[in-house]
Amino acid sequence: MWFSGTRSWLGRLKALRGLASRRRSLRPVMCRTAASCQGAAGKSQWTKPTGFDTGVKTYNSLTKQKEPLILARDGVATWYSCGPTVYDHAHLGHACSYVRFDILQRILSRLFGINVIHAMVITDIDDKIIKRSWEENISPLVLARMYEEEFKKDMSLLKVIQPAVYLRVTENVPSIVMFIDQIIRNGHAYATEKGDVYFDIQSIGDRYGKFTGAADGHHEPGDTGKRDARDFALWKTSRPNEPYWDSPWGKGRPGWHIECSTVASSMFGSQLDIHSGGIDLAFPHHENEIAQSEAYHLCGQWGNYFLHSGHLHLKGSAEKMSKSLKNYITIKDFLQSYSADEFRMFCLLTSYRSAIDYSDASMTEARANLSIITAFSHSARAYMKGQLQCPAFEEGVLWKRLAETKASVMAALADDFDTPRAVNAIMKLIYHGNCQLQPISKADGSARSPAVFGAILSYIREILEVVGIDLLDRKEGGELNSLVNLESVLEQLTCFRREVRAFALTPQNPGLPGSPTSSKAKPYPERIPLLKACDALRNDLIPLGVLIKDRGATSTWEISERRETPLDKDEDRSK
Repeated sequence: MWFSGTRSWLGRLKALRGLASRRRSLRPVMCRTAASCQGAAGKSQWTKPTGFDTGVKTYNSLTKQKEPLILARDGVATWYSCGPTVYDHAHLGHACSYVRFDILQRILSRLFGINVIHAMVITDIDDKIIKRSWEENISPLVLARMYEEEFKKDMSLLKVIQPAVYLRVTENVPSIVMFIDQIIRNGHAYATEKGDVYFDIQSIGDRYGKFTGAADGHHEPGDTGKRDARDFALWKTSRPNEPYWDSPWGKGRPGWHIECSTVASSMFGSQLDIHSGGIDLAFPHHENEIAQSEAYHLCGQWGNYFLHSGHLHLKGSAEKMSKSLKNYITIKDFLQSYSADEFRMFCLLTSYRSAIDYSDASMTEARANLSIITAFSHSARAYMKGQLQCPAFEEGVLWKRLAETKASVMAALADDFDTPRAVNAIMKLIYHGNCQLQPISKADGSARSPAVFGAILSYIREILEVVGIDLLDRKEGGELNSLVNLESVLEQLTCFRREVRAFALTPQNPGLPGSPTSSKAKPYPERIPLLKACDALRNDLIPLGVLIKDRGATSTWEISERRETPLDKDEDRSK
């Protein structure tokens, strides 16, 4: 028995039943509200909320088009999301959905000043959990807690901001029982002789079927005593050797859909701004959530906006990544090869609503984008420090491009969080910046413009931090000290190499026109080995993730991803 104190909350339930006659008087309110939302086809239509316009438009699955995002409270968004069923490792398909919605929440809060109050349910009792616990010969509760903690660690590694609250199903069963009881009393559910409780689809008529495919219904197999094949379970009577809770209908446990309706209502009441989840949850899960919640609250529109993310596919596969198909990559395994920032860039390159193909090629593209940004950062800093000499350029043009980029990024993100368009605008700005950072052999006395590159670099860092990417890759504690020491060593090494290279390039005939590195000036033959040694040092550091770049008479360094070497390949073969 998982729950104690049954008498106390069942007593409260009986007291609440005394209010049934008063609640029944409200039922016509639901009918009037529903009637006001009926369209020509008989289906309930979406009603534009009243409240505060955020300036953002988002695609609403309820209307299948972009709608202005209007919140009930000024500067506050209530957001509910379906969390994991914790019976196995989380995989990249899960990560994709959670990271994408984390990016959306960050954009709302950090660019548009919206305080997002996010609640997430953890399904810690379910058929799959029970089956897996039998296979592992451990308690369902222990199994669920183990995978719940792993899920939270995975989300932390992916830099997903924790919701305001995680709500476990097992800790909300009393509330779920009372929620179901009220739906019955409102005339929208019924109990069978076996002790199961089902939602009565016919009781809400044409109001069922808000998402594509829902009109055909979701038929559960077996002789269950249902009135309509489309009716779905709110309460399941217990089977032998399964966890159970007491209820007015006998020992059992909640159905899947009712968990979310109860938990979301316990947090946000009868009005929810945003509900999110993968597109596979739209029907039947979110469809049934809406039916239950509106039947309980006797309202015409419980959730104002439903946001759905596209599936993650393995490249070349039409199937989504899922545990049941056993075609998944765990988050832990993924992070052995790629970073959290690279995965975020991978997600940013497609719309959150789109299906997305995962492959080494797509991850290479994401990594390449970050490498371009990092390389620009190093070049811009070298220019600002005076280490990189460049020809004079029209500074006003870059300031104008920066202003245009800021406007373009804001417009893109306000338009259904169009991250691909925003990334493209940033990459164009970097391209134009790089066009001006062309090295020359020595200063020509022309005016320098470091301030504009400082502004560009500051903006790029800021906008990347908004979506959860840290361009500076900050470390903490001992790692920070190690990084500082490494940078000092690399700086000294690069300075030494620069001086040796400058000496080796001293021309035989100083009187020849041109600088020491001029193509017309030839170094002494006996110094050529020094040049080869300098080049060998530079090449040997590349596999270690250190890039030394010669920029005319000077050199700079940067740290990149460590590259695979022939030795690494030999080690792989030996395993």
